[in-house]
Amino acid sequence: MTSEHRTRTSTAESGRPVGAVYADRGSSHFDILLAAMVTVVVLSGIGAAKGVSFGTVPGTGFEIITDGGFFLFPLAYVLGDIITELYGARSARRAILTSFAVSILASISYQVIIALPPFPDEYGLAKQSALEIALGPVWIVVLAGLAGFLAGQSLNSFVVTRMKRRMGERGLIARLFTSSGLGELVDTIIFCSIASVAIGITTFEQWAEYTILGVLYKVIVQYAMIPVTSAVIRWMKRTDPSYQARLAALEAED
Repeated sequence: MTSEHRTRTSTAESGRPVGAVYADRGSSHFDILLAAMVTVVVLSGIGAAKGVSFGTVPGTGFEIITDGGFFLFPLAYVLGDIITELYGARSARRAILTSFAVSILASISYQVIIALPPFPDEYGLAKQSALEIALGPVWIVVLAGLAGFLAGQSLNSFVVTRMKRRMGERGLIARLFTSSGLGELVDTIIFCSIASVAIGITTFEQWAEYTILGVLYKVIVQYAMIPVTSAVIRWMKRTDPSYQARLAALEAED
């Protein structure tokens, strides 16, 4: 049994076994979670190329600035939490790298599509111009997402993994709360610093508003989702044969 599948630490004072067990990637739900993460990351890259303004907060002058992918991207962290908790940090890294490999492929495909000669009529030229405006900046967003998500999700997975090694099956809610805040903070600062160019942000004040709102929104969404996320994780643990087998083996040793 590899360290990815089970990490043994110590026995809790209560006598319950403490250690981290993980399911096999080839079993149960990993392929569905991976497909969902890839889809969310690719769609977020397209949506984030559009700047979105909801106006200013009355009496403050604070402009509510975000991008078109704001409602999607927190789901990537929710999926990352589920994958890390069930399958371990190595599987989470595989999911992250797969997501961005597909996202990079999509970005290259957009550039090839733009470079192909359009129909020379008015409609064809109008579509060409629309594609250049809509998909042209996506590569910058993909680059920003790659840098931010790799850093933030890696930190997120690291925190979940280390806390699970110490706490075992206990403390799931604490792991989700701690990892979400740290991961989203690092991710959003890096992402907004690079992607702001693509969506038309030109001043430091706009960047600050975009970044602050991004951090608050993503963390609030993830925290609000924790009851659902934890319920999904517990259900997947109960229904995954390889997870249950390793958990039973750990408990039998004590």
